[in-house]
Amino acid sequence: MADTHTGSRHTAQAEFWNSPATQVWADHHEPIDRLFSGVTEAALKIAAPHPGEHVLDIGCGGGTTVLELAARVGPDGHVVGADISQHSVARLRERIAVAGVRNAEVVLADVASYAFEAGRFDLAFSRLGVMFFGDPAAAFGNVRRAMKPDGRLALAVFRTPAENPFSVGPFEAVRNLLPTFTPPGPNDPGMFSWADAGRVHRLLQDAGYRNVSLTPLDLVVRFAAPGKPAEAAELAMMVGHVSRALAGAEPERRSAVRSALTLFFQHHDGPNGIILPGALWIVEGRA
Repeated sequence: MADTHTGSRHTAQAEFWNSPATQVWADHHEPIDRLFSGVTEAALKIAAPHPGEHVLDIGCGGGTTVLELAARVGPDGHVVGADISQHSVARLRERIAVAGVRNAEVVLADVASYAFEAGRFDLAFSRLGVMFFGDPAAAFGNVRRAMKPDGRLALAVFRTPAENPFSVGPFEAVRNLLPTFTPPGPNDPGMFSWADAGRVHRLLQDAGYRNVSLTPLDLVVRFAAPGKPAEAAELAMMVGHVSRALAGAEPERRSAVRSALTLFFQHHDGPNGIILPGALWIVEGRA
């Protein structure tokens, strides 16, 4: 019997990531990339793509990691970015063309069912792109079939909400101003669905991966330069729970939230900029 709950979660995610609310991930990838620059650097270091390798970038978004991976694997390698968002795929195709990159491509793909070439990839990589899967077990079973024997898995995902004030802090500061919104549960698609190390181990091992390990990574998330709380507020409205809660909100409500977030970030302004702690797992495994 089909799992209708999993199916409905999957459909909801596909609809959300192709809605106007997520256009910002394509149109404003530069500030979002700056926000998560520490994550990108750490994930790429662990992934260690080698010249000549074939890489799958899962949930590639606006494509900065695809372009970086392509530079590292060189002309003899190849990178395939996969994303379910039409907005992000269109933007990345533009970026690949403008940059003249010949060893990268992007596909509009549901990773759980897309017909990737079997045994193609040396490395399956993702920077924050796997936490929203409606059916992660099916997705990673499918990804594993696309990997070479002993291929490497390298993923960056968030740990628990309590360990990530960069996301929870702004949300709680304006929660009273937001439309009714219940953050996803720990097993539902969302920012923190991979926080439970035991669940991640089970998910990947059931999908056939070996040598699964989770390494904690603590970092600071930089919203803006010193003295720019309004800029930080705009960025906080683009990502995370605040963004989801504001989907379709009227201009007056958005303005009130923006003002409250600006005040919140004023209290976190310092000589190193407007920063808040973040916490991730770097997940590794072998096909």
